[in-house]
Amino acid sequence: MREKDLSVLKKEEILFNSEVITYDNFTSLNDTEIEKMRADLGLSMSFEDLKFVQDHYKEIGRNPTETEIKVLDTYWSDHCRHTTFETKINKVTFPNSEFGKQMEKEFNDYLKLKEDVSKKRAVSLMDMATIVAKYLKKEGKLDNLEVSEENNACSVYVDVEVEDFEGKKAIEKWLLMFKNETHNHPTEIEPFGGASTCLGGAIRDPLSGRAYVYQAIRVTGSGNPLETVEETLKGKLPQKKITTGAASGYASYGNQIGIATSLVSEIYHDGYKAKRMEVGAVVAAAPVENVVRKSPVPTDSIIIIGGKTGRDGCGGATGSSKEHNDKSLLLCGAEVQKGNAPEERKIQRLFRNAEATKLIKKCNDFGAGGVSVAIGELADGVEVNLDLVPVKYDGLNGTELAISESQERMAVIVSKEDTEKFLKFVDEENLLGTVVGYVTDKNRLTLNWKGKAIVDISRDFLNTNGVQQNIDIEVRDYKNENVFEKFKTSDSSLEKKWLHNIKKLNVASQKGLVEMFDSSVGAGTILAPFGGKYQMSPTDVSIMKFPVLDKNTNTASAITWGFNPYISEWSTYHGAIYAVVESLAKLVAAGVDYKTARLSFQEYFEKLGKDAYKWSKPFLALLGAMKAQKDFDVAAIGGKDSMSGTFNDISVPPTLISFAVSPVNVHDVISTEFKKAKNKLYLVENKIDEKDFLFNSEELKENFEFVLKNIKAKKIVSAMVIKMGGLAEALSKMSFGNRLGFEINNKDVDLFSLKPSSILIETTEELSHKNAIYLGEVSDKFEGKINGENINLENVESVWLNKLKPIFPYKLEEEIETYDIKNKISEKKIYKSSITIAKPRVVIAAFPGTNSEYDMYNRFNENGAEAKITLLRNLTQNHLAESVDQMCKDLRNSQIFVLPGGFSAGDEPDGSGKFMAAVLQNPKLMDEIKAFLGRDGLILGVCNGFQALVKSGLLPYGEIGNVHENSPTLTFNKIGRHISQIVKTKIVTNNSPWLSSFEIGETFDIPVSHGEGRFYASDEVLKQLFENGQIATQYVDFNLDATNEFRFNPNGSSFAIEGIISPDGKIFGKMGHSERYSKDTFKNIDGNKNQNLILNGIKYFK
Repeated sequence: MREKDLSVLKKEEILFNSEVITYDNFTSLNDTEIEKMRADLGLSMSFEDLKFVQDHYKEIGRNPTETEIKVLDTYWSDHCRHTTFETKINKVTFPNSEFGKQMEKEFNDYLKLKEDVSKKRAVSLMDMATIVAKYLKKEGKLDNLEVSEENNACSVYVDVEVEDFEGKKAIEKWLLMFKNETHNHPTEIEPFGGASTCLGGAIRDPLSGRAYVYQAIRVTGSGNPLETVEETLKGKLPQKKITTGAASGYASYGNQIGIATSLVSEIYHDGYKAKRMEVGAVVAAAPVENVVRKSPVPTDSIIIIGGKTGRDGCGGATGSSKEHNDKSLLLCGAEVQKGNAPEERKIQRLFRNAEATKLIKKCNDFGAGGVSVAIGELADGVEVNLDLVPVKYDGLNGTELAISESQERMAVIVSKEDTEKFLKFVDEENLLGTVVGYVTDKNRLTLNWKGKAIVDISRDFLNTNGVQQNIDIEVRDYKNENVFEKFKTSDSSLEKKWLHNIKKLNVASQKGLVEMFDSSVGAGTILAPFGGKYQMSPTDVSIMKFPVLDKNTNTASAITWGFNPYISEWSTYHGAIYAVVESLAKLVAAGVDYKTARLSFQEYFEKLGKDAYKWSKPFLALLGAMKAQKDFDVAAIGGKDSMSGTFNDISVPPTLISFAVSPVNVHDVISTEFKKAKNKLYLVENKIDEKDFLFNSEELKENFEFVLKNIKAKKIVSAMVIKMGGLAEALSKMSFGNRLGFEINNKDVDLFSLKPSSILIETTEELSHKNAIYLGEVSDKFEGKINGENINLENVESVWLNKLKPIFPYKLEEEIETYDIKNKISEKKIYKSSITIAKPRVVIAAFPGTNSEYDMYNRFNENGAEAKITLLRNLTQNHLAESVDQMCKDLRNSQIFVLPGGFSAGDEPDGSGKFMAAVLQNPKLMDEIKAFLGRDGLILGVCNGFQALVKSGLLPYGEIGNVHENSPTLTFNKIGRHISQIVKTKIVTNNSPWLSSFEIGETFDIPVSHGEGRFYASDEVLKQLFENGQIATQYVDFNLDATNEFRFNPNGSSFAIEGIISPDGKIFGKMGHSERYSKDTFKNIDGNKNQNLILNGIKYFK
């Protein structure tokens, strides 16, 4: 064994991998040898594609390099070029039945539409998916669509109402972007990494469009996670392992980067045991004036910004285009990328800088295919020097550099004259920026490595996307049964039916899953994931304010989804129609106008091969989606297809998810929880024709208009769309939030059948509409009564909550305690700074991993301060030294120092806040902070910032460095996962400038979101803190008692401590995000949500 000489601090030399080979005999291979080569190399391209490549190289008189074959395989993969969706449909046969005739008519209608708007394109799934948008645009019904050379994400123009902090109102033109993304293949192989990079990849698409990503939802498909390990298919991970690992991965990435995720839904179906469905959808926005779109010209610089390149993700695009088998789990691990959320957060910050974005002519994110695709798509002619690509480690060869899908990288084109200026902006954001090539006029993709061109492919050949495949399709009848009745249960008594229904996997509570995701970052969350006093009524729509800076806004974006796998596996045509209308109905039930919605589809089907019947499944789904779009005049302006959902002989259920996005005024938004006893209950029914199992779209539009009109008139105060659990599910879930029951007196009511796009509404008065069926009233007792028969809602709620508890625990089981120990209260001090300043200056420190700096920035400026974000850069020792000097300079000129929330350095090393604490202990900064406090300066630390204050000694001791083994700490939540919810906290001292306006005993309802927020100290230390009057705030229950009960004290803090102050009160640290409140946020949570301690801090200097 060779030992390392530790006295020699020298990096071990890693030799380069082998040279990139040329396939010398490629052009002379016969057909059998071509097929063997395809199989030996594991290529995803078809035999016909590889023959086409051979013919091309024969024509140009040379053999291809290994890199060229890999690049072409990646470029032409189903993942990158949608080859399945682009396959030419030659012939479609229909059955001689009513359904067959109906489908043939709709197909002919498509062909007529195609003659009008898409004549030159071949008949294909892609053409069917996009044709309605083209038609509506031609008809002038899609006039807000942004059209450009860049295809980053769905993008529309929106008018945003803004009001500055002086009260001046205006309308600004913004771009609203959204994108859905799947990572089914990598998540099946490595759940945490696959799901985290699913979100990372989704974010980078609109981010590359120069929009700030602020909103996310997650829709996943899993087999039964409650099945035993013994039931796991050979060659597969257990479903519990996949679903819990994926949830942790997606949540970890989103929580770190700072994107509010308030809608998280998992669909359960045995078909997803074939391959998991992992879908993320994100929403982004930017002022139109900040986004420049220009065509590149020769000599323009090609710049890579962000992360370095490694081997992770090599083959990801081609791997995701293949079906799985018994060996996939063992062989595909290297195809899974490694995510780094703090790095992507830096790109978010850079692209929020208008000065920087206006220099960008064109941008593309690094996803599938790495350099070859990200840069290859930017211009017709590009030349890249792969030796300049920053790497994570030595030893990568040219092929790996060309196709690696390492994450958190962006490729931009900037004019030669603007390059230096742009790179300066990149450096200021603590990002690596490297010029790796330039635009040429040669119409070729050229990649050089070690002085040789290892890729030199003509653009014309690359753009062929290989050989266009051809297919015939055979449509068959769906099974003649009423699928909507299948959701009924056959138990004898009503209560047994109710309980059986509420504990179905697709009806049961997912609270323990949902609360892993930060839903409040960005200070724009209009609806919390669970509404009501008890936070138990789930919401069906994510609604967030537009991310305006230095202003307030009433304009928000709403996003939701629709899909039912059981309808879709029965008939993909019906499944797609009901997916579209369900997504629209969910918007309507929240007060969002469906007519302003824009859609994006997620298609996920089995590997189709050459099977004509299998091809009919996506074909019919897209016919159904076309019909729904035309009927409602809404268009799908984007989408994502994944066509490899097969494992040996089993496949995923045919899946078409409709994502619906729309702007909305926050004043029009309502939520799902019952509001008041004696209010009326109606079912606004979407009547299904039992002959063809469809509905009258005109009547459904009338239903939607009736609901929207009465929401605007404030007559409908809560609403929920009927889903898989029927009316009984909606009644239950709307009851849970405020523990209000219902009394139904309608003997014709159908409680358990599926009623797609019907809406249960609560009204303040009697209403009349032809499809509004009166059901009864809301009750002040937490019980249900159906035509005189009682339903025990306590029992129903318990069964609902506990079904998935073994997988996603929603609470801790421990003996509940309350604490009556109190601070030793001294006489209240009058807090007034020794200096008076009209507009106090605030330094907000942003470390790598910080994600709440903008929320703090807005709140301080809104309340009359002058805030500045100071970034800690640590790319090199020089960056770190410069940053510390800058922070010291800013502190000398400021009165308030703020450490906001986030995950500094990804909560490394060994726990939250330690990196920040280490920086604070820099001798220069220590001295500056000491002098700052001596000048009556104030310090505030929230969440990650609180952790840093505690771990540096500033809390509870008031000075840096006085930390020992018995010092208090903030550690992992007792439940062992991230928690995100609203908590009630009580003021237990007001002897601090930060708390001076509050009364002792006053309570506030505050969002929390953290993984390490449990305040812990020894009994002796806790006693001393109480003696000193340093306990500032505590988590309390509905009786205002401090408690350890999980729903009130979710991290399990000792004595329910939420925040503490320094001995002199000038330093305050807390876990709750008081800065995340803004007007009209958390509309479905009652309480005192505006804990304006920021204003108190500012007034201290006035």
